[in-house]
Amino acid sequence: MKTTADLLVVQIPRLRRYARALTGDENRADDLVQDCLARALARLKLWKPGTDMRAWLFTIMHNLFVNECKRQSKQADAATFAVGNVLQCYDNSEMDARLSELQSGLQRLAPEQREVLLLVNIEGFSYQQVAGVLGIPSGTVMSRLHRGRQELLKWMSGEPTARSGLRGVK
Repeated sequence: MKTTADLLVVQIPRLRRYARALTGDENRADDLVQDCLARALARLKLWKPGTDMRAWLFTIMHNLFVNECKRQSKQADAATFAVGNVLQCYDNSEMDARLSELQSGLQRLAPEQREVLLLVNIEGFSYQQVAGVLGIPSGTVMSRLHRGRQELLKWMSGEPTARSGLRGVK
C-alpha cells in the first residue's frame, strides 16, 4: 500500500507540466510547484485519504497561481502555454511551425479557457474534476472548453477570432 508521501511524489511531474503550461517559464513553474508542495505538506491533515490526491494538489496549485496573477494584475496575461517546454521531442520544421501556431493560439485564449483546455486535454481531468479544481460548475467547464476549442480551431485555420479584432476597454 502506498503512503501519503508516495501519492504526493508521484504527482510532481504532472504538477511541473501544468505549472509550466500556466506560467510559460521554467523558473516560475518550479517556484509554483515548490509553493504547492509546501502548502500541501503543511495542510496534509486536510487531505482525505481515499480521495483524489492529484485533484487536491491541482486545486492548491490553481489557487496559488490565481493569487499570484492577482498580485501581478498589471500584467495583461500572466498565463502562457509553453509548448516548447512540453513537447521538445519533435525535430521537424513543419511540426515546429504547427506547435508555434498552437502556442500562439493558446496564448490568445482567455486565461479561463486556457486553464480548462490544459486540465482536460493535457492532464486528462474529467469535467467534474476540473470543476472541483477551479471551483466552478461543470456546465461552466463544458462551455469554456467548447468556446476555447472553437477559438483555437479558428486561430489554427486562419479565421479571425474573437480576441483578434477589437480590444476590450478597462
